[in-house]
Amino acid sequence: MRVRCHAAPAGTGGKRVKQIAIYGKGGIGKSSTASNVAAACADEGYRVTIIGCDPKSDSSITLLGGHRIPTVMELMQQGMEITENEVVFEGYKGVRCVEVGGPEPGIGCAGRGIIVAIKMLQNISSVMQDSDLIIYDVPGDIVCGGFAAPIRKGLVSETYVLTSGEYMPLYAANNICKGFARLGNPLNGVICNSRNAENEENIVRAFAEELGSELLAFIPKVDLVQTCERAGYSVIEKEPDSDIAGVYRKLGRAIMERDVACEPKPLTDERLRELTG
Repeated sequence: MRVRCHAAPAGTGGKRVKQIAIYGKGGIGKSSTASNVAAACADEGYRVTIIGCDPKSDSSITLLGGHRIPTVMELMQQGMEITENEVVFEGYKGVRCVEVGGPEPGIGCAGRGIIVAIKMLQNISSVMQDSDLIIYDVPGDIVCGGFAAPIRKGLVSETYVLTSGEYMPLYAANNICKGFARLGNPLNGVICNSRNAENEENIVRAFAEELGSELLAFIPKVDLVQTCERAGYSVIEKEPDSDIAGVYRKLGRAIMERDVACEPKPLTDERLRELTG
């Protein structure tokens, strides 16, 4: 049963720049999903910017033919006077790629770093205003308040949760929704990145509906995704006629057309365990 859904607020000036973030357990496939959605939407003619917020700076590498770009925080730490050309790179079908980077292990706060880097980017580039879709590839989950910084600072207008049908990714996804509820942040949808768990699609669909949301896409586990990534490409670019490319294209369209959000109602741990058997 879906509850508490409402239309997403329109942006100012009659134009809505979609600024989305995909949250989920570390290693669940957020960067793969983000880069393939970015490529799929670029294929549809949208002006897309992807902002990687992970210290590994791997959000954009498959949009740039395997080329790793310098991060904003690296350059800031070097005390350089940064220009747009040093941090904004054009990738597949004109997708603008920015890597924020992260602090040294044990030092600083990733969330604060994201905000400082984004403010600097806004000062030197119009890329964030000149986009139809901005994708924030946020690391980890929202347990650390710092990772909620893009939401707290109003940089993100839509949030999606990525999970598989296994207990731990669902636990993380549910925890993230607890964070959303605490922040008063709506949830725009759930995406399943399959790990071939038994009855996986039904489990994640039920999870999404009990949250008060819905399952936007079921991404099957296909080795071709990792094969393309190892070569430095998204499947949209490397294998555009594959079935999995079609799945990402469908997800990209669903996100671009999405105009409802729901106040998530997290499940109890007991209910989560019941769902996963």
